[in-house]
Amino acid sequence: MPLHPRVTVVIPCRNDAEFLRQCLAALAAQTHPADRVIVIDNGSTDASAEVARSLHAEVFAEEQIGIWPAAARGYDEALGDTDIIARLDADSRPHPDWIARLVRAFVADPNLGVLTGGAEFYGAGPVVSYLGEHWYIGGGHFWVRKWLGIPLVYGSNFAMRARVWERVRKQVDRTNAKIHDDLDLTIRLRSTDGVRYDPELRMPVSARPLVTQRGLWRRVWRVVPTFAASWPEGASWKRRELDGRHVPDAASADGWPPIEEEWAPGYGQ
Repeated sequence: MPLHPRVTVVIPCRNDAEFLRQCLAALAAQTHPADRVIVIDNGSTDASAEVARSLHAEVFAEEQIGIWPAAARGYDEALGDTDIIARLDADSRPHPDWIARLVRAFVADPNLGVLTGGAEFYGAGPVVSYLGEHWYIGGGHFWVRKWLGIPLVYGSNFAMRARVWERVRKQVDRTNAKIHDDLDLTIRLRSTDGVRYDPELRMPVSARPLVTQRGLWRRVWRVVPTFAASWPEGASWKRRELDGRHVPDAASADGWPPIEEEWAPGYGQ
């Protein structure tokens, strides 16, 4: 990877004009600016597309409603002239060094394929924020790591090399609007893709999905159809079989060494 890799940020958006305005303002204030910012307008009836254009983002329309169709369209649009595809949501407010941290990590290690982080919830009280960070997101990282052998790729805060998306873009269930897109992506990844978690790569995101029991449990329940859609690929025994077939005994130029530690080297430690 070049010392100055091209970075494209993808933002799926549906009727989130005001959140999007603040997200794009935060991206404009990055110490390492993105080369491209792509907003996927997913059938918005508000001013989301106009806001995106006014703040110099590229706008593409995705008519099929759903986070996976919108996100996948954005990743596809990023291919061809980018090295790193970064992803956040319209209600994300990245810290000023977010892109710079991503770039440093990918430049430092050519075998790093996907880097993900955690969340800081805003717009709710301390109890909801704590449960969101430690139970909802933290629990997801813990259990997915136990089951799949790699960290959960958190959709509001991750980046991947373009070559990773090129490999999995036809494997993911990209038209399924009823599943977690980030969990489905995680299921399709392998240990050789070099998936790493940086606990200090944190993203402020809105706590609105967590403030009601209905909203929270709807998100938790989507885990079931997500695994069902990919079965048996999401089965732990199937993943051990696939990794045993492809993971070398030592480090190679094509993959990450088969070690237990999933943190990004030099980050979050």
